[in-house]
Amino acid sequence: MRIVLISGIVFVHIPFDADSSPFIGIYGAFDWVRVFLAESLFRVGVPCLSAISGYLLFRGGLENFSYVKTIRTKSQTVLLPFLLWNCIFFLAVLGALGVGLGDGYVPNPWQASARELMTQLFAVEDFPINVPLYFLRDLFVCILLSPLLAWLIRRAPLLTLAVLLVLAVVPEASLYVVLKRSILFSFSLGIYIGLNNIDLKGLDRYATVGSLALLGSSAVLATVIYMTGPTLPDWVQLFRNTLAIAGALGFWLLSAPLIKTQVGQRLSRTGSLSFWIFCGHYPLLILMWIVWGKTDISIYPLFFVLSLILLFPLLTVSNNLCRNLAPRLYAVLTGGRTKKQAEKRAPAGISPKLIPQQR
Repeated sequence: MRIVLISGIVFVHIPFDADSSPFIGIYGAFDWVRVFLAESLFRVGVPCLSAISGYLLFRGGLENFSYVKTIRTKSQTVLLPFLLWNCIFFLAVLGALGVGLGDGYVPNPWQASARELMTQLFAVEDFPINVPLYFLRDLFVCILLSPLLAWLIRRAPLLTLAVLLVLAVVPEASLYVVLKRSILFSFSLGIYIGLNNIDLKGLDRYATVGSLALLGSSAVLATVIYMTGPTLPDWVQLFRNTLAIAGALGFWLLSAPLIKTQVGQRLSRTGSLSFWIFCGHYPLLILMWIVWGKTDISIYPLFFVLSLILLFPLLTVSNNLCRNLAPRLYAVLTGGRTKKQAEKRAPAGISPKLIPQQR
């Protein structure tokens, strides 16, 4: 699910400007498809990934949860990669703007206040300069709050989830502690599932109905957004926020038939590539957009398709090169995920170092 969801999140971040906005309707059905993918269907990515994280953290129960150990581990697997990837892109932006490249495409650190710099670097008040990495920032905040959330889930699960759900779906509400309100609810929902040992595979028999409901609801939402955007009325925002959370269940059900296919099996073995794609796709998309802006071509669908054709091969190649040529750096940038995957695959009594790494 991670590789599929993260690949879907890429669609959310494909850049465009006022002249190529899908809400102008220049390209008709193509613009609707863009809205369907970026504004509707794959908005479930962050809530679904959050729920998975909360579940994995507490699937062993409270008695096996060590806060100190968790913070130490998650500092390496979540916080450190966030800081490294964001700071690397920050330095790249500084260098590019210093030679006159990229002005107007990215926030300008040279003209930023100290407060704005703190946000660009550490996502203190808003999205960081590498925008998608806000998820890692919010996820780490949820991890810091996890004992409190787990205690509330144990004592008053329905009330806790109901309050967080309302805060997540109501337009313009703010929690301040997290940048995306849906993350806190979805993470808490994952905690609830983990603590109560709920077997979600029991829902697989509803996979067809759930998948069709997800796709149908996303299509309806995309049509409404396409007709009312870009400035969405409150009721449309409420619809989108609700579907982003409820759609996580639909996406889970969609994974049931997918994992039974050869494609699904291959995707399940991509391992740390999904994290590499998540952290690296936005800077690469911005670079492509800057290069595209230097051309005289104004056919946006061509950029949209070419960016996808180039993006995933470039990220896959760079992932393999870094893993093979600089394994220690790669381990740090991916939060040690390669090592953990090797340990999971290692037969009893065999060192993970003796097992060749799989993509």
